[in-house]
Amino acid sequence: MKIAEYEKRAQWGKQVWMKHGALQDFECVADDLNVHPGCGDFKTMVPLEPSERLWSSFIVYRNKKHRDAVNKKVFAEMQTLKMPKSMPFDVKRGATGGSKTIVRG
Repeated sequence: MKIAEYEKRAQWGKQVWMKHGALQDFECVADDLNVHPGCGDFKTMVPLEPSERLWSSFIVYRNKKHRDAVNKKVFAEMQTLKMPKSMPFDVKRGATGGSKTIVRG
């Protein structure tokens, strides 16, 4: 597990997204993957090797238009940077996508 390296990269990523207008950035590592009765579980959905940890991340924006504008700036900046040859996780096992808020607390 490369948790310290992941956290270092996540802190850098947070700075980039926040600089370009993101409202919040969350990087989460699973600490309870026990199955609750009647529910599916992440261990089945995402088979983990003994040395792996499950991470989830999300960034908060005002709305989809705001998200698209922030991401455009972020990805333009990243094109100008020398990206690392290796990452502290398997990028092929990652997924991205957008979602809209249905209920806000």
